[in-house]
Amino acid sequence: MGWLEQVIDTVAERSLELLGRRKADQDQVDDKQLCSTLLSRQGEASNIALAHQILQRYAEKNDAEKTDFFLMLATSFDPDRDLICAAVAQYDADSPESLQQLITAVEPPRQELFRRLNMAPRGTAALINLRSDLLLRLGGNPKLKVVDSDLVHLFSSWFNRGFLVLESIDWNSSAAVLEKLIQYESVHPMKGWDDLHRRLQNDHLCFAFFHPALPLVPLIFVEVAFTSGLTDNIDDIIGSDAPSVEPATADTAIFYSINNSLSGLRGISFGNFLIKQVVAELQSQYPQLKQFSTLSPMPLLRKMLSQKLDIDRPAEPGSRLSKLLGDKLDKILQATAADTLDEALQQLIMEPGENAKLLEEILHKLSLCYLTRVKTDGTLNDPVARFHLSNGARIERINVLANRSESAIDESFGCMVNYLYNPEEVISNHEAFITHNKIMMSKSLQKEFERMQHVEV
Repeated sequence: MGWLEQVIDTVAERSLELLGRRKADQDQVDDKQLCSTLLSRQGEASNIALAHQILQRYAEKNDAEKTDFFLMLATSFDPDRDLICAAVAQYDADSPESLQQLITAVEPPRQELFRRLNMAPRGTAALINLRSDLLLRLGGNPKLKVVDSDLVHLFSSWFNRGFLVLESIDWNSSAAVLEKLIQYESVHPMKGWDDLHRRLQNDHLCFAFFHPALPLVPLIFVEVAFTSGLTDNIDDIIGSDAPSVEPATADTAIFYSINNSLSGLRGISFGNFLIKQVVAELQSQYPQLKQFSTLSPMPLLRKMLSQKLDIDRPAEPGSRLSKLLGDKLDKILQATAADTLDEALQQLIMEPGENAKLLEEILHKLSLCYLTRVKTDGTLNDPVARFHLSNGARIERINVLANRSESAIDESFGCMVNYLYNPEEVISNHEAFITHNKIMMSKSLQKEFERMQHVEV
């Protein structure tokens, strides 16, 4: 704990004593009363004390009590409808005062409550954890969406790019920060310190965004490897026998893992800023680099192909799947005596034998279809594709069986994709995707994509 936090803690404790509000004296006061008191008081010291107490009380609740707390926030701290109607009636486009009255009327008191809770020692971290709990309850409690909207609104300001600091992480960084990398790496989990040490060697880099309120937590971090040309296999980057490439001789930087650390900040976008700033940093430090690419997973490929193309069901003549794959579907089913394409692919991944080329062709076509055609309400289902394409990358290459880990096989038959960031095309690619829903890709993939457009997905 820093000296400032110690001072704030001391202020909070002393304020509780002066107010006669020791925890033992507050057991009979419900959450709504405490929150209302926090909103009504003007003294900064007393607000720090009450905020500290409310967050402590929340942390001690069980699951059911936390749900009740969120429902209380949703129902008891909404804007006053009468005040809104009155402010609307009095609104005058030429009167700044009436506009301010309207803005004040429509803002939920919850937002000011969260601002005051944020004054508590480690309040920002506590509110992030609180939202993490809230997200687990949204599916079964639609009423709680208003609470989440308020937190997202505030977090979007508090974690604005202007408050974030880009830092390079290496083996000499704080042990607390290094432990967080092991803890939060979810794309390619680390087995321990040896794995981490390998990923922080000379031909690897790691960059992260930090926030002043959470100085030891990398909010989002990207792992980078120097390579010669595009890499089509994750083992060539993080495997124990991966070749080492001198940064000074490398022509390509591969972003092979991007991780958001805190679930409570889900939906707060700063990954696009991270990628662009890291590219700028690498261009400055290593001017010989010619390519900036990812080696990315397709986490929903197998699931969505089951839903959209029925790969886990017996194929029917004239089905979307048979139209997409043609005679290759019959060939792979006959080669494996499997009842479904999903089962046939699983078998051949384990022992491809003489059918290795057939397996590669089918996985390649399925992957391209998934990346470009599998959508819900006009939106690509793959979250990684949406992220990179909206940031101005293009789909450069599909890599079949690029990750043979058990989890990767289960999620995507082990397939991965290179998204290429060409600094000269990033803006136009971004505009094409956001404005016209156009997916930019390499010429070879574009030709294959055009051949499959007759297939309805």
